[in-house]
Amino acid sequence: MFIKMTKEQHQRMIEDIQIFFSEERDEDLSEFAAERVLDFVKESLAPHFYNAAVADVKHVVEQQYASMEDEILTLERPVK
Repeated sequence: MFIKMTKEQHQRMIEDIQIFFSEERDEDLSEFAAERVLDFVKESLAPHFYNAAVADVKHVVEQQYASMEDEILTLERPVK
């Protein structure tokens, strides 16, 4: 899965991973190790979150479409 991010976003995520490991596991993680964790998350976990977000968007769009369809049907005029 290809995820576009700026160098700043990438660096911030690496720093966040290093902070997490330091605070939660009392481990100092090198930048290289943090980047490996980030690669794992992007390749293995991110697709699950992405697919869940796509399903949520699909649900919202379907609801909006149904609402628009109802609105359009209220514009119909009776035929004599």
